[in-house]
Amino acid sequence: MPKHTFQLNGETVTVDVEDDVRILWVLRDVLGVTGPKYGCGINVCKACTSHINGKAFNPCSVRVADIGADDEITTIEGLADTAPGDGLHPMQEAWLEHDVAQCGYCQPGQIMAAVALVNKVREEGRAITEGDLDSIRNVCRCGTYSRIREAIKTGQDAMARGL
Repeated sequence: MPKHTFQLNGETVTVDVEDDVRILWVLRDVLGVTGPKYGCGINVCKACTSHINGKAFNPCSVRVADIGADDEITTIEGLADTAPGDGLHPMQEAWLEHDVAQCGYCQPGQIMAAVALVNKVREEGRAITEGDLDSIRNVCRCGTYSRIREAIKTGQDAMARGL
């Protein structure tokens, strides 16, 4: 089988899997990283949302052969390492502050999508708008969307302050 090397949560990993295996299965089944959840497997529910090179992506829709040795994948497990200081990432703290999670299944993907969105609008030199919040397509079966939106705004403020 072919070997594939990439960066995962700040560490270099090499896996021995077929080229067409989706990154989600590499993360979960080969590497034991279970934060990205399997929901639909067809890039619809977004439960597996993670980051590749700082941008949101859905590992269920990307083949391992499409990832290069210099590509950095960050999952919810590595998110806190991207924030200043020790402890949780500011967006994770905001999730707790707003008591977002109910079943919690979608929350890793929701948080990763929120961080990517905040980083994107910050690079554009602006704050998140309601339209930006509407653009997040992650499905929450429990329907905590209003708390998710409030947590994203709080997380954005904390990220801007460098907390």
